[in-house]
Amino acid sequence: MNRIKRIAVLTSGGDAPGMNSAIRAVVFGAYHKNIEVIGICRGYEGLIDWKERPLSLDVVRDINSRGGTILYTSRSDRFMQKEYRQIAAKNLKEHYVDALVVIGGDGTLRGAIDLREEGVNTIHIPGTIDRDVACTEYTLGFDTAVNTATEAIDKIRDSSVSHGRCSVVEVMGRKRGYIALWAGMAASADAIVLPEKWNGDYDSITDEIKKHHADNRDSYLVVVAEGVTDAPKLADLIKEKTGIESRVSVLGYIQRGGNPTAKDRMYGSLMGAYAVEILVEGKKNRIVAIKNDKLVNYDIKEALTINNNEMDPFQYDLSLRMSE
Repeated sequence: MNRIKRIAVLTSGGDAPGMNSAIRAVVFGAYHKNIEVIGICRGYEGLIDWKERPLSLDVVRDINSRGGTILYTSRSDRFMQKEYRQIAAKNLKEHYVDALVVIGGDGTLRGAIDLREEGVNTIHIPGTIDRDVACTEYTLGFDTAVNTATEAIDKIRDSSVSHGRCSVVEVMGRKRGYIALWAGMAASADAIVLPEKWNGDYDSITDEIKKHHADNRDSYLVVVAEGVTDAPKLADLIKEKTGIESRVSVLGYIQRGGNPTAKDRMYGSLMGAYAVEILVEGKKNRIVAIKNDKLVNYDIKEALTINNNEMDPFQYDLSLRMSE
């Protein structure tokens, strides 16, 4: 077994709170194993153009509390093409990099799988607020995003109550409804629209609001996951069918920013350090994951077939009962 002497680390795709904690833990973990770490800026684009920066203990010592990523990030269209992946692999080899740690979501994982085909030993750390990497119960950034969304929705609701209107709030999540479910429940939403459960039945939402309105309720909150339905259309339908003034708030990129919560800092630290341990043990092409609140690792290609991230039916049923 060849000893790992040099690791590169990058962040790719959407930024997520906790990425800096993972970077920091990779550097500290490698330092205690006498392994050098370099950072690659701008994700897979930086691999193609070779944008390197040194990562010493002093560089990463105080980044734990910072949102975003000190290595910057991007989405790379060029990396989708084999010729550019070959350039990336060649750059790693020419700079004597023995292994690459990539931090990001589902797209980053698929990029890691492609790099394996080019002979690059790649470890993936799931970092995305959407919590949409199927093989892990948790992804970095989710807890911070949910707390940010909940705080914003609480403030929107204060205004909604004051004016006696319905607020339709759109949150992030792409094709997963975890942010909407958790933030919606935490903010006592009257309806939560999830991609996993949405069947296009607008009447079920407007009928529920009409029922509450008949009981002398005069303000309402609907939380919608992005990509499920058109939030302005839903607000217009609510006004048309109930007569209640409805306003839309799209929370957007505020959910990606801000100081990471203690949970995201801790999980980032654990996952980053664990990635180094995996490499030291001689394992190749693995993804770090959480199962039953414990660190585990899987082959990155097999990870696409593993589902530890099903939406808990009890949580969903509870959200329905608590919106009555």
